[in-house]
Amino acid sequence: MASKGFDLNGRVVLITGASSGMGRAAALAFAEERARLLLAARRPEEGEVVARAIRAKGGQALFVAADVTREKDVQTVVDATVREYGRLDVAFNNAGTEGLAAPLIDPTNDNYELVMNTNVRSIFWSMQYEIRAMLKTGGGSIINNSSMGAFIGFPNLALYIASKHAVMGLTKSAALEYYQQNIRINAVNPRLIDTPFQDRLWGDSQKKLDFANATPAGRIGTAEEVADSVLFLASERARFYSGQGMVMDGGYTIQ
Repeated sequence: MASKGFDLNGRVVLITGASSGMGRAAALAFAEERARLLLAARRPEEGEVVARAIRAKGGQALFVAADVTREKDVQTVVDATVREYGRLDVAFNNAGTEGLAAPLIDPTNDNYELVMNTNVRSIFWSMQYEIRAMLKTGGGSIINNSSMGAFIGFPNLALYIASKHAVMGLTKSAALEYYQQNIRINAVNPRLIDTPFQDRLWGDSQKKLDFANATPAGRIGTAEEVADSVLFLASERARFYSGQGMVMDGGYTIQ
């Protein structure tokens, strides 16, 4: 795959949840643009596979095992990025979970903690440490992985939907605070993307396809299409974007 011309050569990029799905696709796409990468995820075997694949093609990538529900791990990956490359230019806060798909009365407090800690608190911590690092070197771009669920409701996913509304709230407020300090903060809001997340959510490939076919696009999106949007928001082409939620859902939310 050739560079798509986003002019990210030499940029230092941190990606959480980088071992599979959208995180993996983004890592490979940034590598094609000759960015320097710090990849973080809970699964070291899969994460190292991604890092090795990038290095095998002449790219720069370091993997650090981390659980973003622990503040110390979040601090560790940001510190490791700065220690390895001297700065942090771009962060894709991608790690997340759907939690239990069930009516509101069924999820437990433990499930609430899992969803909110993974989807909200981890991004709160990530942005804190990332912004501090970026302020030291003149700015940067942060992209949070939210969901089309940040703008709508959906049955049996109340906690997940609430967490993604919160991600957009954090994104918008932080964008207002730091835009004039040259830090742009945006979100991608995907749904109907062909990743392990969707497989877990639907549990049946035919149900997933039926839902996708009912959208205007008539198909499932790809992790690579999300990666293209992440690269755009990371690049200078998006220098007038901040506090935005880029929805990629095959037209689902416009119906």
